[in-house]
Amino acid sequence: MPGVTRDIPEVDPSPNSGSIPDAADPLTSDSGDMSNDIFDQTRETVRKFRRSRTDRMVAGVCGGLARSLGVDAPLVRVILVAATLLGFGTGALIYLACWILMPEEA
Repeated sequence: MPGVTRDIPEVDPSPNSGSIPDAADPLTSDSGDMSNDIFDQTRETVRKFRRSRTDRMVAGVCGGLARSLGVDAPLVRVILVAATLLGFGTGALIYLACWILMPEEA
């Protein structure tokens, strides 16, 4: 309609004109109560998945898996045999792949 006008408020182009207070940028702010050694903490908590040299029947895969999970090795062996028998050889294929891909502990 040609004769109708609307009152449009002006927009303030400055970035600090909003009603929301500025929050601290977590990437650039340095708070004194947080430590910056996150990589050291992560390195300490990461469990390495390695084949065992001492607790082995064939290649040490079950012993290494048991050590990394914190369970007994015979339990892992029984689960692997059950997976092999009930899963049509899938457990044996997984064991073979782990034997090839897992490094041996130092």
